[in-house]
Amino acid sequence: MNGARYFSPDYSTARERFLSAAKAAGLELESHPIAARGPGGEELAIDVATCGAAEPTRTVVVSSGLHGVEGFLGSACQLRYLEEHLPQRELPEGLRLVFLHALNPYGFAWIRRVNERNVDLNRNFLRPGERYEGAPEGYAELNGLLNPTRPPRRLSAFYLRAGATLARQGMAKLKNAVAGGQYDFPLGVFFGGHEPEETQRILDEHLARWAGTESAETVYHVDFHSGLGPSATYKLLVDHPSGAPAVDELGAAFGSDVVEPWEPSLGVAYEISGGLGTWAQVRFPETRYEVLVAEFGTYPPIKVLRALHFENRAHHHGRGPTHSSTRWAKGLLKEAFAPADHGWRDTVVPRGVAIVERALRALESQPQGAGAGA
Repeated sequence: MNGARYFSPDYSTARERFLSAAKAAGLELESHPIAARGPGGEELAIDVATCGAAEPTRTVVVSSGLHGVEGFLGSACQLRYLEEHLPQRELPEGLRLVFLHALNPYGFAWIRRVNERNVDLNRNFLRPGERYEGAPEGYAELNGLLNPTRPPRRLSAFYLRAGATLARQGMAKLKNAVAGGQYDFPLGVFFGGHEPEETQRILDEHLARWAGTESAETVYHVDFHSGLGPSATYKLLVDHPSGAPAVDELGAAFGSDVVEPWEPSLGVAYEISGGLGTWAQVRFPETRYEVLVAEFGTYPPIKVLRALHFENRAHHHGRGPTHSSTRWAKGLLKEAFAPADHGWRDTVVPRGVAIVERALRALESQPQGAGAGA
């Protein structure tokens, strides 16, 4: 399937390839640098490429890297679409296509899931009236397991302790306690911050213009992620409960077997606070703004959590970014979210591209001015 060749070895290469492909395809480009710098002092930026209608009635947005290290997958999917698929198609009147590359460029560059302030950006998008405080029930008692204040060691009892906790609590309760988003442990995993982060501020200022929400009735926003679910399979996580009309409509467009409604006790997802999808719905009340989290599976949840645990320890309590233990921990994290196996990569990239194409086809089939239902 040849998907592996679209994966880049690092953020700088991924960025260069994305910008080159977007320019070759004739897209309009703009870049929004962030304050932080990369490992070599290089600029880090959210790069945006757009094409299609200037005043759209329907828009498809494709984003990568909201969880930094997960950007390897999203960037690969964006690159393949730009190089192989976009040149072969013509967007109909009224349709706009937007690519957001590396929403968390710091995490992408430094091999972290979070940004330079340890903030999980998909827990940072609180809605008006919500406060950056609190933690899910059970997180505090797990803090010693999740966030020890000492350097990581390869010989560790983490699997044993986590396995015992899993046996005692069950996966559904454990994942919601751990991963839902917390605001009380700034050096801990899944920390949502204490205020809107730079990425949220950039999106708040520019996303309406990029997506054309003043004129667009419907936006399908495909946000690529990895790490949850069986290896190389995917789910499209949506912010609607089972039985909602939107779930049936999205299922018809993308496949009812892959569209997963908001049922955190049943599927691969978990209940979160501060997610991009619910924020966008409130931010653009006059537009039907659907964020579809394209979540691709890699390894079992405990193995993924172990990688997050070790990398977080190394970053905050390790012996520096060049120490062998830190490089080892970051290698674990990268493998957990962007497996090096060519079979996995060859499988997921075409599937990611197909999601983008399905989003475009679904909106192409809607006549201008027809709306998109509830």
